[in-house]
Amino acid sequence: MPANVISTATAEHYRWGGPNNNESDGWYLVRTPELNIIEELMPPGAEEARHHHERARQFFFVLEGELTMEIEHHDFTVKAGEGIEIHPGQQHQAMNRSSSPLRIMVTSQPPSHGDRIDDKP
Repeated sequence: MPANVISTATAEHYRWGGPNNNESDGWYLVRTPELNIIEELMPPGAEEARHHHERARQFFFVLEGELTMEIEHHDFTVKAGEGIEIHPGQQHQAMNRSSSPLRIMVTSQPPSHGDRIDDKP
């Protein structure tokens, strides 16, 4: 398979979140049965629902802004140039509590879509 240069301008795009959650954007930079690498843009105040994955291991890397990641009811602040790993089974919730947009790279192995179980707050 030939190599391809990919960016948010050429990658498959999707939206997530809802009207009360400031819709966020995601781009599949790599999408295979074994691995997903997604760039996400979360506006100020955006957050995902608390959840866990049975099989997927994830790594969130901050490109711009400041990520608040709640893992097992403990908050971690992750700044640009830093990342945090989420192990399979760990309850977690990504949030942008800042007043600036947040750009993150999310790596999931195996892919996390279809492996997500929503948890109660």
